[in-house]
Amino acid sequence: MSTNPKGVLVFLYKGYTVRIFCIGFTKKDRNQVKKTCYAQSSQVREIRRRMVNIMIKESNCTLKELTLKLISESVPKEITKQCQSVFPLQNVYLRKMKVLKTPKVDVDTILKLHGFETKKKKETGKKVNRKKKKRGGNKKKKN
Repeated sequence: MSTNPKGVLVFLYKGYTVRIFCIGFTKKDRNQVKKTCYAQSSQVREIRRRMVNIMIKESNCTLKELTLKLISESVPKEITKQCQSVFPLQNVYLRKMKVLKTPKVDVDTILKLHGFETKKKKETGKKVNRKKKKRGGNKKKKN
């Protein structure tokens, strides 16, 4: 059984950067006697190329939509279907998704999303009276 792991760097809308990892295993034929089935290196490269193309195509959305796609397992089914002509695959999984970069958080936009209004007041401080200190008071005298 050949394993075909592949990681893809994806740039999403609103400043998110995500790396998605996919793994797939080769499948035996029905009448095959031998317990193992290995794909040739050219077939492995073609399978990985198709995996990358499908993951990039499916991740052209927001982060929320991407997580819904990953949970519903529509991407592994598509990979299995597209790679069937190269070499039959089984147990194709998206095993990990790392969020590498998130956009900067703005407090005002978060408050607006939750229904709070932010009122920006121009704050002016009061004048503070300070006593002037004498400079050079800690110097040592020369004898």
